[in-house]
Amino acid sequence: MLDGVLSWDANRIKCSSRTHRDPQNPLRSDGRLSTLCGIEYAAQAMAIHGKLAGSIHATPRVGYMASLREVICRTSRLDDIEGDLLVEAERLMGEETRVIYSFEVRVGDTEVLRGRAAVVLDVDRAKT
Repeated sequence: MLDGVLSWDANRIKCSSRTHRDPQNPLRSDGRLSTLCGIEYAAQAMAIHGKLAGSIHATPRVGYMASLREVICRTSRLDDIEGDLLVEAERLMGEETRVIYSFEVRVGDTEVLRGRAAVVLDVDRAKT
């Protein structure tokens, strides 16, 4: 659902998307796209960051969102927003089996959604 990675480093990633305006977006319900769907956009940015910032030769690991904290929505819908979404995630801390990210979804300088996510990584699957 992300259109591309704009920038990234060892701790951060910034992505963009126009898919929130697509009438065929699979996250739509009753023709609308809730702002809470921005969490899925952020989760995809976190997954991409994990691959880019990790070992290029490593087998991708499955991650499970274990919890969300301090989620704040500034609007109720994404589908009626005209500009492109900017999705940013920052790795706050982590180890082999757990990572905590902060995330933000914006349009230009206007915040739409933000919060923190704890992700649990499936180490057993990585070893196969």
